[in-house]
Amino acid sequence: MTTPAIDTTALTRRFGDFTAVQDVNLRVDAGQFFGFLGPNGAGKSTTIKMLTGLLAPTSGSIRILGQDLESNSAEIKRQIGVVPEGMALFGRLTASEYLRFVGRMYGLDRATTLQRTQELLEFMQLADEEKKLITDFSHGMQKKVALAAAVIHGPKVLFLDEPFEGVDAVAAGTLKAMLQRMIARGATVFLTSHVLEIVERLCTHIAIIHRGQLVAQGSLEELRAGAGRAREPGSGPEASSEKPRSLEEIFLEVVGTDREGNRGVTAPEQELSWLK
Repeated sequence: MTTPAIDTTALTRRFGDFTAVQDVNLRVDAGQFFGFLGPNGAGKSTTIKMLTGLLAPTSGSIRILGQDLESNSAEIKRQIGVVPEGMALFGRLTASEYLRFVGRMYGLDRATTLQRTQELLEFMQLADEEKKLITDFSHGMQKKVALAAAVIHGPKVLFLDEPFEGVDAVAAGTLKAMLQRMIARGATVFLTSHVLEIVERLCTHIAIIHRGQLVAQGSLEELRAGAGRAREPGSGPEASSEKPRSLEEIFLEVVGTDREGNRGVTAPEQELSWLK
């Protein structure tokens, strides 16, 4: 068996008495385009922060590219790229200055950094914005800069937290093209997004987290067939129709639970008093 790109065992994170992530066992094989889904507050961003070394787990283990994250943090961080939800860019630099800075921080020599900076700016259609500061960029342009910075060193694993949020169709197309190129060269992409249509179109494997616990994991085909998740009577291949279920249907079914954890529970219909 090949070494998985991401492998966690009983990954748990508590904040005081609150358990944000509990006993998560993730396996992401190298070269996969992996979607990590969940409702707001389910534990997605907390999990990504632990996987990228920004937040220490309360218990459990994380292995990235076959190495233990706790004992090989610096070496692993040289081989991964991260686009956090908040992007955390240096707004008072130009895009070129920022990319050159990031490249040098990753240990690239000056000539390689300059070459890759220029190629990335042209690919992201930012080459004509040479003198504009990042703080003056639109949200979509800043997303492009964040992704360019995350890939300038050629990472083997790329973590993306809501990369398409607030991005127009043109910018989204550019980002998707970049991600497909990453997969084509053997990299692994770990993506969280609330835009399920994008995840369904791009990702080959999915995991769903709900209330801090994994409730489904597998290929998209496996999830459509009912594998990788707890089944209710009448679910599974015998209940499938000719038309494959959408990821949205699977997601709503899996996370549709009541407070006792019973699946298949839909929220009661509600109305606003002034709209009746």
